[in-house]
Amino acid sequence: MIPEVKQEVIELGDGRTITLETGKLAKQADGSVVVRMGNAMLLATVVSAKTSDPSIDFLPLTVDYREKFAAAGRFPGGFFKREARPSDQEILTMRLVDRVLRPLFPKDYHAETQVMIQLMSHDENVMPDSLAGLAASACIALSDIPFEYPISEARVARVDGEFIVNPTAKQLAEADIDMMVGASEDSVAMVEGEMMEVSEKEMADAIKFAHEAIKVQCAAQKRLAEKVGVKPVREYESEKENEEMAQKINDFAYEKCYTIAKDDTGKQERGERFAEVKEACKDLFTEEELEEDGDLIGKYFGKTQKEAVRNLILDENIRLDGRKTTDIRPIWCEVNYLPSTHGSSIFTRGETQALATVTLGTSREVNVIDLPTEQGEEKFYLHYNFPPFSTGEARPLRGTSRREVGHGNLAQRALKNMIPTDCPYTVRVVSEVLESNGSSSMATVCAGTMALLDAGIQMKKPVSGIAMGLITDGDKYAVLSDILGDEDHLGDMDFKVTGTEDGITACQMDIKIKGLSYEILENALNQAKEGRMHILNKLTDTIPAAADTVKTHAPKIIKVQIPKEFIGAIIGPGGKNIQALQEETGTTVVIEEVDDYGIVEILGTSPEGIEKAIKSVEASTFTPKEGETYKVKVVKILDFGAVIEFVPGKDSLLHISELAWERTNNVTDVVNLGDEIEVKYIGIDPKTRKPKVSRKALLPRPPRPEKKPFKKKEE
Repeated sequence: MIPEVKQEVIELGDGRTITLETGKLAKQADGSVVVRMGNAMLLATVVSAKTSDPSIDFLPLTVDYREKFAAAGRFPGGFFKREARPSDQEILTMRLVDRVLRPLFPKDYHAETQVMIQLMSHDENVMPDSLAGLAASACIALSDIPFEYPISEARVARVDGEFIVNPTAKQLAEADIDMMVGASEDSVAMVEGEMMEVSEKEMADAIKFAHEAIKVQCAAQKRLAEKVGVKPVREYESEKENEEMAQKINDFAYEKCYTIAKDDTGKQERGERFAEVKEACKDLFTEEELEEDGDLIGKYFGKTQKEAVRNLILDENIRLDGRKTTDIRPIWCEVNYLPSTHGSSIFTRGETQALATVTLGTSREVNVIDLPTEQGEEKFYLHYNFPPFSTGEARPLRGTSRREVGHGNLAQRALKNMIPTDCPYTVRVVSEVLESNGSSSMATVCAGTMALLDAGIQMKKPVSGIAMGLITDGDKYAVLSDILGDEDHLGDMDFKVTGTEDGITACQMDIKIKGLSYEILENALNQAKEGRMHILNKLTDTIPAAADTVKTHAPKIIKVQIPKEFIGAIIGPGGKNIQALQEETGTTVVIEEVDDYGIVEILGTSPEGIEKAIKSVEASTFTPKEGETYKVKVVKILDFGAVIEFVPGKDSLLHISELAWERTNNVTDVVNLGDEIEVKYIGIDPKTRKPKVSRKALLPRPPRPEKKPFKKKEE
C-alpha cells in the first residue's frame, strides 16, 4: 500500500526552505519525521515506554544523534568499517537537543523515552546539527507522548554585519558570531556559541533574530500535527502524592532551612546540617506512614529547602555563602606550579579549583576530525576532566562523560580565537577539576588562560569567564554573579559567559522558566561583564603578559619552507634519512606538503640540535645558482682536479684547468685537502652536462705578454 505522506514547508526568507515530512518512514515509532533542507535529510524518531518503574523519580530520556558516513558517500575511517561510538561533535549535538527538550516533559513523567536522530543524506551547504532540534521536536509533536509545546533550534551567524539563520560552513568560517539558540514560540530556553569579542547588546540581538526564525518553525510543527491529526495525550501513572505529608514537612523544616541558608557556612557543613533536618523529618511520622510514603520525604524536603533558599535571596539579598548578588567569591591563582609541564596554572575561586596544563607539539599532534560532514584538523584543543573526588564523592569511573565533553568544548571555544593564527605549535590544554562547587567550566577558562601565558603562547588577549544565575518568583528577580552548585540546582537560569576586556568570546545558557524577558537577559549580561572584568584583573595580576619564550625544557619549533621536489630527499628511502636526522639531532622533524612547497617543522629542546637539523635540511635542498660565489671545502684530491663540497652531501669537481690562470701541473700546487676556498658556479657544462665551477674566474686575469714588433728581413 502506498503510504500517505504529509508535508509542511518552512520558508527561511532567502529562497531556502526546510521541509517536514511524515508518513513514509519508521511508522512503528510513536512519532517519526524526515527533515529536509537542500539535499540534507535527517530522520528523527521517538519512542516512549507505556509503563514506568515506580522506583524511578526522574525522566530516563535518551537523545541520540548520529551522522552516517554513507550519507556523505564516505567509508568510516579505521580498521573496522562500521560506525562505532559517537564523536565529540555528535555528543555536543545530543546535549544541545536534550537541554531544550527535557524541561518540557511533565515533571511526573518517568517512562523510558528515546529520541533518535540520524543524518541520512548530507549536503555540504547545510549544517545538519542546526536541524536536529527541529527534527526532535517535530517527531514528538506527532506522537501521543506528553509534551508541553513544540520547540526548535536555529543557528545564527553574523557575516559582514548581517545575521543569517542556518548558515553554510563557508559562511560560518567568515562569521564573527556563531550561536545555537533553542526556544519555543514564547521563550528562549538555551543558547550556546562563540563570538569574536562582541558586545552584550550584539549578543542579545543575535538571540532575538534566531528566536524570530524559531517561531516560524514551531508554527510549522503545529500545522503538520493538525494535518496528520493531533493524537490525544496518552494516560500515564502520575507520581504518588501526599499533600498532608508535604505540608507537615514544610511547616517543620522551612524556618530551619532558612536559618541554615542564612548562616554563611561552607558547602560540606551546610550539606550536613540540611541532611540532619531531613533526617529529623522522619520523626514526624509513624512507622506505618513511613512504610507507605517514606520515599516522599526527600522529595518534599527538597521542595521546602529550595523555597527557603530562593526566598532568602529574593527577600534579603543574601546567598548561601553570605554574599550579595553581585559579589564574586575569593580568588587565588598561581602559575608555573608543575615543573615538568610546558605551562601550568592553578585557579581557585571559593570552593572551585582547576589545575590546567599546556603541552606544545608539532602538526603531528593535531586533533584530526574525520566525520561524514566535516574533515579537518584542530591545532588548538582543550580537554576537561571532572573526577569524583572534586565533589567529595566515590563514583564508578566510566570514561569521559557527555558533560565533560560539553564543558571542555565551551572552554575551548572561549579561548581558541585568542590563539594567534601564526602560532607554530599544536597546543593542547588539559583542565583537571580538583574541587567543584559551581562554575568549574569557567574556572577552566581562567586556568587555561594563565597556563597558556605561562607556556609562552602570545595570546591576543587574556580571557576570563563567569557563571550567572537567576532567581525569580514572577514579580521580583535577582541575578546572581558567580553561582554555587546549589544555586545552579535551585535557580531558574545557568548562564556562562566568557570574554576579554573588549567583548564576549563564548556563552552557554540554560533557562528553566518560561517567558524570560530580554530586559532580565540584558541585565544578566551587563552584570556578568562586571564580574568578568573583576576576575580578569585577578588573572593579569598573577601573570601580566605571556612569557617571552617557552620554558627551557619545552620544545622550540622552527619552520622551514622548501621546494616540493626536495621532500623525498629529506625523507629518504623508507624514511631512512629523516629518522637518522632525528636520532642525530635529538629533534622531531615533520614535513607537510602545502601547494608547491614543503613545510618542515623542526621541534626540539636543544638549540644546538635544532640548528644542526636546520643546516641539514638546508643542505638537502641546496642548489647553487649560476654566477654566484660560494665558499667551499676541498674534500678530495684527484689527478685532474679537486672535489669541493658546497654543503655536506653536495659536491662538485673543480677541474685542474679552473684552478688558476697559469698552467697547473699538480693540483696540490694550488689547493690541498681541507682547504677552504671561494669558487664561482658557472652552471651546467653543455659538453659534459655536469655542474661546472671555477676558482680562476674569481682571480684577476694576468695581462697577456706583449707581442714583439715584426721586423722586415733585409735583402
